[in-house]
Amino acid sequence: MPHIDVENLHLEFPLYHAESHFLKKRLADALGGSDGGSIATRFAQDAKKRTVVDVLRGVNFTARPGDRIGLIGRNGAGKTTLLRALAGIYEPVQGRVRLEGTVGALLDASLGMNPELTGRENVRLYMRQCADPKMSLESLYQDIEGFAELGHYFDLPIKTYSSGMSIRLAFGMATATAPQILLMDEWFLAGDGAFLKKAEARLLRMIERVEILLVSSHQPEILARWCNRVIWMDGGRVRADGKCEHILEQYSKI
Repeated sequence: MPHIDVENLHLEFPLYHAESHFLKKRLADALGGSDGGSIATRFAQDAKKRTVVDVLRGVNFTARPGDRIGLIGRNGAGKTTLLRALAGIYEPVQGRVRLEGTVGALLDASLGMNPELTGRENVRLYMRQCADPKMSLESLYQDIEGFAELGHYFDLPIKTYSSGMSIRLAFGMATATAPQILLMDEWFLAGDGAFLKKAEARLLRMIERVEILLVSSHQPEILARWCNRVIWMDGGRVRADGKCEHILEQYSKI
């Protein structure tokens, strides 16, 4: 049975330019400000005496089949970092992340794509790594090419694509098959109006088939429509975790 278990997750990033005069002044201003108490706790020194910032601090939660979890919080709250830790992109400095089941990630428009290869060649690589082995390569080409509407660009290197074209291709590949666990950041909302309607319809069909969903968004209306549970991230911690309507009501009051 697919599941997610996160126990006491801590993640920190070193500040390699912490000795610069400008950064020292900015840190001093921040730590001496009106909310300095909460900010100060996010800066420390690691074993190598480097200044680090705690981006995730003691995060705990579990997810089971049927959970549709929205992540909400201000910029810098730790939403995207948490998704990346779950995807295995970042390694915790403390705690444990355990995922059981096939995992799909919509976290970055260029994640996993080789810009030197064509769109078709990238689809072939995706097929080998992630796609359902029962789906034929030709049917995958047709599905993704038809969705992305790249025309002759499908056989040109991705480095020649616009950002919108790259997003359409990445989205098409990531939603071609349904994993058991889907991790999704809000970059999928980029694009023109026509693409958004088409993307949302495709995404909703995929969400109906996944067993666990985690989606990060600044838009409460998206979470209210897609989720049955919301985790409110604040300063790298879980501030609240509960039913969607209850948490969104609390969040709207800040």
